[in-house]
Amino acid sequence: MSIMPPAFPLHLEAVYISGFFEILGGICVLIPSLRRIAGFGLIALLISVYPANIYMAITPEAFPEISIELLYFRLPLQFLFIYWAYSVTRSQYLKD
Repeated sequence: MSIMPPAFPLHLEAVYISGFFEILGGICVLIPSLRRIAGFGLIALLISVYPANIYMAITPEAFPEISIELLYFRLPLQFLFIYWAYSVTRSQYLKD
């Protein structure tokens, strides 16, 4: 919960909700008939949690146990995960 920007409300609830949808999306990616919608859902989830990564990068003093390089490495890594979710969605789309 410490990665949640202070301006965001309902920290605990947001963590549980995003975790639920992360698990649900991961399961649904394994089901071919749900793969396309799961990919889009995971893309939406990755975009919605991106502000937490930005917050971590711009406030490294709040995360002294994590190197500044790793905090900044997380930012482009999120785009790789978005592309990965899109690729799963795209491959299912091409098979239809």
